[in-house]
Amino acid sequence: MYWGKIIGTLAGLATMKPWFALLGLILGHQFDRGFAERYRAFEKQGENLGRYSEDFVRALFGTMGHLAKVDGRVSEDEIRAARMVMHRLGLSPANVRRAIGWFDEGKLPTFPLVQTVREARRKAARSQAQRMMFVRLLLEVVLAKEALKNEERGLIWRVCSELDIGRVELAQLEAMIRAQRGFKHSPAGDADAARVRNAYETLGVSVEASNDDIKKAYRRLTSRSHPDKIAASNPDAGVVAEAERRTREVRAAYEMLKARRSIR
Repeated sequence: MYWGKIIGTLAGLATMKPWFALLGLILGHQFDRGFAERYRAFEKQGENLGRYSEDFVRALFGTMGHLAKVDGRVSEDEIRAARMVMHRLGLSPANVRRAIGWFDEGKLPTFPLVQTVREARRKAARSQAQRMMFVRLLLEVVLAKEALKNEERGLIWRVCSELDIGRVELAQLEAMIRAQRGFKHSPAGDADAARVRNAYETLGVSVEASNDDIKKAYRRLTSRSHPDKIAASNPDAGVVAEAERRTREVRAAYEMLKARRSIR
């Protein structure tokens, strides 16, 4: 979060007065700090999605499929992003299959976009927070690819209009999601991604595993490596220490994935 400091300093330097450059740096720092705080809150909100009704999920993935297909093809990045949303919503394997079906229905030219969004607002997204989350999850998928076409932006704005979300709110959502993408491609983001990959490897599951599969793997490994489990064999201190280390490692991996995927 440094663009505020850069822009503020450059604006100050443009006046050819050192004090204005310093003032620009200070104001830019305040902007960056405020943005960082909003970004952390945005991240936390995305990790704790809560539960949403079937009407919400059905409208979400139908609309998502329609937006992904409007440019003629659904990219692999969009498919991966949609699957991650399914995981974060805590959908069971059966409900994941249903969500995929709703996504495919949304890709049809005859999909009733406006009617679907209006029904979602009437039945499942009555609060402003629910409507903002609806648009946020849509944007996370359509922004997974490199660029948006005008037709896609037009449809996104149509959805926002039906949900009473203004252009400023839409721009803020997009800025936060793009900031997330920027973080993921930074050195810190690479390190974070490596920790997540290691968590999957520790539990012995793939990225595509369902939340239920992850919970089962955690319970199985915890039961297998827990010190109390091996106490009956009267192990030496080294074996007990290794079991304790392994138990901590498995628990840390599960807690990380639990937060990232909103596992309940």
